[in-house]
Amino acid sequence: MYREWAPDQRVSGWVTCAWVSEASSVTTKLVVPDGCVDLILGPRGVQVAGPDTGPKPVSMSSDERYVGLRFRPGSAGDVFGVPLADLRDLRLPLPELGPLTGLSPLETLVAGAGDRSPTAVATTMQRALAVRLRSVPAPDPAAPVIARALLAGRSVAEVAWDLGLGERQFLRRTLRIFGYGPKVLQRVVRFQRALRLARNGMPASEVAAVSGYADQSHMANEVRRLAGVPLGRLVGPSGDGAG
Repeated sequence: MYREWAPDQRVSGWVTCAWVSEASSVTTKLVVPDGCVDLILGPRGVQVAGPDTGPKPVSMSSDERYVGLRFRPGSAGDVFGVPLADLRDLRLPLPELGPLTGLSPLETLVAGAGDRSPTAVATTMQRALAVRLRSVPAPDPAAPVIARALLAGRSVAEVAWDLGLGERQFLRRTLRIFGYGPKVLQRVVRFQRALRLARNGMPASEVAAVSGYADQSHMANEVRRLAGVPLGRLVGPSGDGAG
């Protein structure tokens, strides 16, 4: 079972949702790229899930539970004290990132988290995050502008020009904001748009056209590269692709 809910107002400028993923039997859940970074409390402690460029199968035992906070794309840049590019495609225990004001005490949650509701655990995580956010800059206001422009099909050169940046400057800025460059970001946001449309019932041929792929074959190849499975598998009843 996977469920999301709105974050507390004190962290909503950075966090898009709180979530819980629970297993009633042994299973493997597929996490696919979404441009986000997650702070996750699970059976093995508190981890930071960096921005993904490919699929991440997560094996879960019966009755295992993960509770997380999902950062808005481009909002986690300074929160964890390391460049986001250094977290790309990784799941790192929070203590490995060093002492972080507000977040370090989260490790004490692990032992008793199983006896508390997911919403209670998420509330405690958000309270700690709110303390951390007092000491980091606000998210770069260009982040949603960049994501929207690339999703709309504008070229990297055009978006860089709109921001008054050279292409190398633009590359450095997107690496800092998102953890990867603009071309990868464009692939991820286009894939996520296709996934949303397909889950809403749009036929695959229309999804490809609306999402900006050259054709349905192009979309199928890109989905397999990013998710490791066909689009139909992601939108099917198995529930793969959550998160």
